[in-house]
Amino acid sequence: MKNQVKHPAKLALLALCINSAHGQDSGNPLEELIVVANRVPVSAKQLGTSVSVLNEADIIAHSNVSITDVIRQLPSVGASRNGPIGSATSLRIRGEEGFRTLTRFDGIKLSDPSGPQVQPQLQHIVSSGIERIEVLRGPQGLSFGADAGGVINITSKQGAGPLTGSIDGHAGSFGTNQLAMNLGAGTERADFYLSASSFQTEGFNARVSDTNPGDKDGYDNESFHGRVGINLNSQWRLDLVHRYNDGDTEFDGCTFTTNDCNSLYELQASRAQLKYSDAAMSHSFAVTQTKSDNDSLTQGVSAFTAKGKLDRVEYIGQLTELNGFDLVFGVDLEEESNNAISRDNIGYYGEFLSDFSDTLFFTAGVRLDDNDDFGEHTSIRVSAAHLIELGNDNTLKFKASAGTGFRAPSTAEIAYNAGAFASPPASNVQLKEETSQGFELGLEYFAGAHLKLEAVYFSQDVEDAILFDLQAFSGYLQDVGNSTSSGVELIADYSLSANWTLKGNYTFNETERPNGLQRIRRPENLANAGVSYRSSDGKLAFNAFYRSSANAVDGNTVLVPLDDFDVVDINARYQINENVEVYARIENALDEDYQEIVGFNSAERGSYIGAKLSF
Repeated sequence: MKNQVKHPAKLALLALCINSAHGQDSGNPLEELIVVANRVPVSAKQLGTSVSVLNEADIIAHSNVSITDVIRQLPSVGASRNGPIGSATSLRIRGEEGFRTLTRFDGIKLSDPSGPQVQPQLQHIVSSGIERIEVLRGPQGLSFGADAGGVINITSKQGAGPLTGSIDGHAGSFGTNQLAMNLGAGTERADFYLSASSFQTEGFNARVSDTNPGDKDGYDNESFHGRVGINLNSQWRLDLVHRYNDGDTEFDGCTFTTNDCNSLYELQASRAQLKYSDAAMSHSFAVTQTKSDNDSLTQGVSAFTAKGKLDRVEYIGQLTELNGFDLVFGVDLEEESNNAISRDNIGYYGEFLSDFSDTLFFTAGVRLDDNDDFGEHTSIRVSAAHLIELGNDNTLKFKASAGTGFRAPSTAEIAYNAGAFASPPASNVQLKEETSQGFELGLEYFAGAHLKLEAVYFSQDVEDAILFDLQAFSGYLQDVGNSTSSGVELIADYSLSANWTLKGNYTFNETERPNGLQRIRRPENLANAGVSYRSSDGKLAFNAFYRSSANAVDGNTVLVPLDDFDVVDINARYQINENVEVYARIENALDEDYQEIVGFNSAERGSYIGAKLSF
């Protein structure tokens, strides 16, 4: 494996010169409506926060099956996976832990209470049927919850018009194959969209210490996602969503004597939302339930099980015709259950959004959380944005935001430290809540719809972060003091012509624990670049994506440098006729050999070919 010396200045220049706008709308990007920042649609020009957006064209262009492999190519998103696709995966936004990253799919909160730190099981989400992804970067714990160190909001398609559908299948390296089907339709009265997929791979040997090269660690995934909308009249709408996920992941090292190990995951999630809207206001009331079931098998025999349930009731209101401002407010009640242990949290929030100017915008919000075990906590967020018109359709935007939050120790963390598997020092620790704060300052430049440049400085810290004792495996410890993360994001999107588009981003992120050591698995340097071509007749599309990671470490008290790596993915699609499309892709085209977690292999070069039939 190689460990190259990276040059931040060179990567920054690359990011500003190699960019892509393959998913950008042809209209004014400042007028694009963003939901993830404030829970209600707000135009991009008003945002003082930083948001990355992937639309359906972007997701198709990236072509990856795992949604984490698509999202990880956005600014400030680091990822680590301990083996093939389907293995445990963490996405870290601006250096914060994966369990501080809140993920919602069509309004369903995907946090898994059965896991030790209630984080989303993102490795089980495939990209089929997804229309849009919005990523809010930074600790913006307000309307979504005070523990949100970043928010990923995923939206499926909404059926419209006559019945349409598709069948999509591909196969390739590592014994991989997938079959995906989508179906949707809509009228003025009702609409629906259904998406189902079946994915299998034989994988590869995940663990470096496993010297049996024939011991492949495979993965099976069955997914279903459906949404139905009914317009009761011109003001009232009912939305129903159901999601099912079944994952079977093979892994190594469940005992000292065998690598015959399986991790089984099942998710059942449902949501019902009733919404009223008119010109002056909107009100939304939703009820959500998610049930997760995890089972760890050793040589086919169940060794450990965990069940989780999340019941959530939420209300969101918006007043839009007040004098000079809009008001967003809400309340959410959440009951989190891990096996036989449960806990309630109720949150109230309100946010002021200025509406007195077309060039100057402010927001100010406050949230109060009342947690069964850790009492009341107040979180705040303020933001500002200022537009300067430079003429010739050029616009300069200044932005700034700051926010605070808190995270209560999970019931699993508390129970582990009090259980039979814990030992000193963790068994002697009385865990308390984490608190967080952060701010950002940014500048965006727009040249019509063809060019966008963005530079952001961010700084954030978590006080008394909870982490597992990787040295003595005694349980969960409190990292007393501030764990910090600060850096710079440079982002650019550019349309060269009607056929060629370019894209790039670079993130420098410096992290530090209270003991002065670098935080593990957080690269100081992340860079992504891409080039896309689409023929004038729209039949041929070609995409190439490059990602680089450098200066990351792993371990605990003794840190080990992780491999610096550069990965290139290439794909092409050709539309034979109105109904048939064929495609091919090569992942890790340069056959880079690297580790994202010490002791675990990453995928070698893989090639895949497939076809899509639409009707």
